[in-house]
Amino acid sequence: MADRRSSEPATILVVDDTPANLDLMAGLLQDRYRVKVAISGEKALQIARSGTPPDLILLDIMMPGLSGYQVCEQLKRDPATRMIPIIFLTAMSATEDETRALELGAVDFISKPVNPPIVLARVATQLQLKDAADFLRDQNIFLEAEVQRRTRDLIAIQDVTIQMMAGLAETRDSETGHHIRRTQHYVKALAEQLRSHPRYGSQLDDRTIDLLFRSAPLHDIGKVGIPDRILLKPGRFTPEEFAIMKTHTTLGRDAIATAERQLGMEVDFLHVAKEIAYSHQEKWDGSGYPQGLAGEAIPLSARLMALADVYDALISPRLYKEAMSHEAAMAIIEAGRGRHFDPDVVEAFRAVEGQFRAIAECFRDSDADLQRKADSLRIMTGDARP
Repeated sequence: MADRRSSEPATILVVDDTPANLDLMAGLLQDRYRVKVAISGEKALQIARSGTPPDLILLDIMMPGLSGYQVCEQLKRDPATRMIPIIFLTAMSATEDETRALELGAVDFISKPVNPPIVLARVATQLQLKDAADFLRDQNIFLEAEVQRRTRDLIAIQDVTIQMMAGLAETRDSETGHHIRRTQHYVKALAEQLRSHPRYGSQLDDRTIDLLFRSAPLHDIGKVGIPDRILLKPGRFTPEEFAIMKTHTTLGRDAIATAERQLGMEVDFLHVAKEIAYSHQEKWDGSGYPQGLAGEAIPLSARLMALADVYDALISPRLYKEAMSHEAAMAIIEAGRGRHFDPDVVEAFRAVEGQFRAIAECFRDSDADLQRKADSLRIMTGDARP
């Protein structure tokens, strides 16, 4: 807490319309404090709102023009002056006068004629209380700023870690280089469109949409556990191979759950990531995997990712297929309404299909990206051909 004995003296503003009273109070206070005087309420407001406001105000009530009550009301309404303590110093001594003064925000009420030692003691007490309040407020501001800084740092670390983990999974698949980024933004665009839907508005606030965006990159993290002979196979899977491939959803969920247990606490974005990793291959009609969930039994996060993932797979080139046009991909997704995809999510997709097109273009894979991907896959499969 600040110690006024080792710092500059406090500044006291005395407000009174009687010069004799101003002289009396200035003489009483000047040995301990810096004193400013105002002979009207208007002048008091001017001084209080200046670049060097007082530390405390001694305020008369009965004055021509603005009364002390009016001055107090204006000071307490103004964020720049509301924290200045006000002591009413007045000849008015009725209980209702003191009650009104305190209700307006004054910290004390002293009736005239004044007792000098009492005035000095009460001024000193209020200044000490102000010092303590200022110290705590400064500490709170510092702590809030520090919490915000550390929160930003943690989020940045989480995001980088997510991107690294998701990127590792992607290097083992035939997905294109910016698949993670595109699907993140597709999911966000769908969620922002659906938030105006009466069925989904309560589920899709800003925080939830942010969690969806941050969690989406982990949707295929389980592919790290799929053998290369299956994951990198360019043709159709045998039934046995497909059964193994389908386990990537469970592997992904379990990997995230293991990380969560080791952390020792539940983390919101990891909860959403588990939903997406485990259920994004479910289909609206119940024909998906791993659980065969149908309709709204499928988490909303996974229903959003299902459409985003399929759209990106359709428009992206693979080693075994050419990229499909945006219009052709739209037609396939529309055909999957009510079978593969939630009809409401398809409707949201139709509303933001222009955003999907723009996202795909913004994060389009360059020829160099595709070549590096092909080279990486050849290395992993032991194919040395150029």
